[in-house]
Amino acid sequence: MANELLEVAVGRLLAARRLTLSVAESCTGGLIMHRLTNVAGSSAYLMGGVVVYSYASKVKFAGVRQSTLERFGAVSAETAGEMARGVRAAFETDLALAVTGIAGPSGGSPDKPVGLVYIALDSASGTHVERHIWQSDREGNKAHSAQAALALLYRHLTEA
Repeated sequence: MANELLEVAVGRLLAARRLTLSVAESCTGGLIMHRLTNVAGSSAYLMGGVVVYSYASKVKFAGVRQSTLERFGAVSAETAGEMARGVRAAFETDLALAVTGIAGPSGGSPDKPVGLVYIALDSASGTHVERHIWQSDREGNKAHSAQAALALLYRHLTEA
């Protein structure tokens, strides 16, 4: 990867392996898709994505079950996993990324603090979910989350 931007490195690997990607974002508000589409030729591997901020949109557009949201909440490993599986199925892609979290500055609680984020990657081999807690402002938490999502995808592509 050297000094290559993460979105460029991921794009190069996706294109070389002829793999397709879809994305479901909540707290990042489209930042992952923005970074991916900054790469010329990304239409060869990036099939689409959704920003699903509300419970209703997570259910309707990302395939999250209402019962999952009621039991675990929007910011949970379970919801992130269902978002990734749902968007992967909807766009019929090889891989899918999903992110949900609390960007701040408000909205946190003792068990779900500001900066908490879950990032999921779904593939034919299953769903992997990471949990992070960032210690930044809203914009920083979004940036850290997008970077971590792309890093998760990069690790998957280089370890596969």
